Amino acid sequence: MNPPRILIVEDDIDHGRSLAEAIGDLDCQVELAATGTAGVAAFRARGADVVLSDLVLPDMDGIEVMKQIRALDDGGTPVIVMTAYGSIDSSVRAMKEGAYDYLQKPLDVGDLQAKLFRALEASRLRRQVAVLSEEVRGKWTARAWVAESPAMREVVRQTLALAKTNATVLIRGESGTGKELVARALHADGPRAAGPFVAVNCAAFTESLLESELFGHEKGAFTGAVARRAGAFERAQGGTLFLDEIGDAPPAVQVKLLRVLEDREIVRVGGQESFKVDVRLVSATNRDLEAKLAAGAFRQDLLYRLQVVGISLPPLRERREDIRPLAERFMALAQSEHGRLVRAVEPEWYARLEAYAWPGNIRELRNAVEAAVVTAPTDVLEAARLRLDGPAMTPMAPTGGWSIPDGMKLEDIERKVLEEALRRNGGNRRLTAEQLGLSRRTIQRKIQDYHLPF
Repeated sequence: MNPPRILIVEDDIDHGRSLAEAIGDLDCQVELAATGTAGVAAFRARGADVVLSDLVLPDMDGIEVMKQIRALDDGGTPVIVMTAYGSIDSSVRAMKEGAYDYLQKPLDVGDLQAKLFRALEASRLRRQVAVLSEEVRGKWTARAWVAESPAMREVVRQTLALAKTNATVLIRGESGTGKELVARALHADGPRAAGPFVAVNCAAFTESLLESELFGHEKGAFTGAVARRAGAFERAQGGTLFLDEIGDAPPAVQVKLLRVLEDREIVRVGGQESFKVDVRLVSATNRDLEAKLAAGAFRQDLLYRLQVVGISLPPLRERREDIRPLAERFMALAQSEHGRLVRAVEPEWYARLEAYAWPGNIRELRNAVEAAVVTAPTDVLEAARLRLDGPAMTPMAPTGGWSIPDGMKLEDIERKVLEEALRRNGGNRRLTAEQLGLSRRTIQRKIQDYHLPF
């Protein structure tokens, strides 16, 4: 490992060399620059773990040097500013502008070494966090998904495009299709990746507990509220809040969610003061929200707010091209996790996977593959030992033809077909137009004519 680098920006050459000698005990590489311009150029070319800059330089002051360096690395490198003895105002100004610390001349060697040591440790920790953040981003990115099927390639395209925005997204799909993975990719591939990702399952709480979980509560708001607690909106500040099973949110919570989406403000349970939140909201459901709308169990205005853009995840039975590569990935994970070794797989083993209907979708596939790896008596996965308890694939088209329900008009059929296509495509008008052989303008006009919620 290379020793840490310290860049010294000091126009007094003798003083700069004295600093370099004093820093020598920290086992660092030291580079000297006699002007602010030279210091910024050196940082741009070779970087540094810590920058030590004099405040007074012949071409620019040390604060301007600090600003330019911070702009080059988003403020990640600690900058320590040296000021003249007794220049408190300059020291305060430097700290307000973002300096890590300051030193007053004449310098005390012990103080210099102590502050540099702390700055180097802070720099090391920041680099470590950056590496871990990049690993997390790589783990959750949509680019890492298995997407051999056209349907999933379209989902990847949509996700990567939407990740760059702050649009509120509703993800639809059956249980086990990977809705949370999409939500995490929208976060990891976007500008909020450095912020928190907070997930809340709306079906896992009673109404009162869900309100507290989402919006927080004040001390004494209810029995057991012994202290103030931050809710999910507060914890997700600057990041993404994922509301899973949004279709199960109680009516009272729906009203509060609508208010948050409109005003971007929350009030804790038992509180009086509202405050702003900066959160991207992503929600998901495996429910038919249109049916819940018709039954009066879900607010239409909230659906409009939640589904600014929609993503529809296809079930695994509709993306058969992805079954084998997914199985291979899950097989590798199971071998690593359980210390097993698979040397060969019978071709019929894959054929059985591809012929199965997967009612539990990807979650069921992963469990089946893991069980096969763990329970295999040899290092060969045998088709006969593969336990699949659900139905096999069935043809999509019925053998007896298609019948029109009595009393249904052509207009009703057109509306139903358009609504179902839009729902499957998460409201994507372009994709729906391509599938139905219509222009995007026609799709838009018919949505308005039929008053569809897309």
